Amino acid sequence: MDTVYYYLPFLETIRDFLELGGVALYMIGILTLFMWILIIERMMYLRTGHKRMVAATQDIWGRRGDHQSWNAHQVRSRLISVASRQLDRNLPLIQTCVALCPLLGLFGTVYGMINVFEVMAVSGSGNPRSMASGVSMATIPTMAGMVSALSGIAMSTYLQRRAEREREFLSDNLVIRHS
Repeated sequence: MDTVYYYLPFLETIRDFLELGGVALYMIGILTLFMWILIIERMMYLRTGHKRMVAATQDIWGRRGDHQSWNAHQVRSRLISVASRQLDRNLPLIQTCVALCPLLGLFGTVYGMINVFEVMAVSGSGNPRSMASGVSMATIPTMAGMVSALSGIAMSTYLQRRAEREREFLSDNLVIRHS
C-alpha cells in the first residue's frame, strides 16, 4: 500500500505535463504508444518467430531433391519472398507513425498559439502571465513530437537494417546445390 503513495508525485507530474501540453500531447502520447507496441512486436518476432520461419524455410528447401531447375529457382524465390514479407510486416506503419509525430507536434504549436492569441484578445497584450500557459502549450507538443519521432526513427532504421541482413542471410543459406 505504501508503494502507491510513493508513485503518486510521479503520476501527478505526468498529469501536469499532459495538461500543460494540451490535447495534442495526448494524441502524441497515444501515437507513440502505438508506435512502440509495433516496434516491440517486430523485436519479438525477430527474436523468436523469424528463427522458426528460417528453420521451416531451410527445411522445405533441404527436402527438395531438385535445386537446379527453373522450378527450383522459383520455389527458392517464393520461400525468400514469404520470409521477406514477414520481416517487413508493420515497418511501413512504424514509419508512418514516425512521420506523424512531428506533425502532431506542429498541430500542438498551432493550437497553443491560438490560445495565446485568444488570451491576448480577451485580456489585452499586457498580461504576460496569462500568455505563458499558451506559449508552453505551443512549445511542449513540438518537443514531444520530435522526441517521439527521433526514438521511432532510430528503431525503424534498426529494424529495416536487421530485416535486410536477415533477408540476405536466408538468401545465402538457401544454397543451390549442383549435382
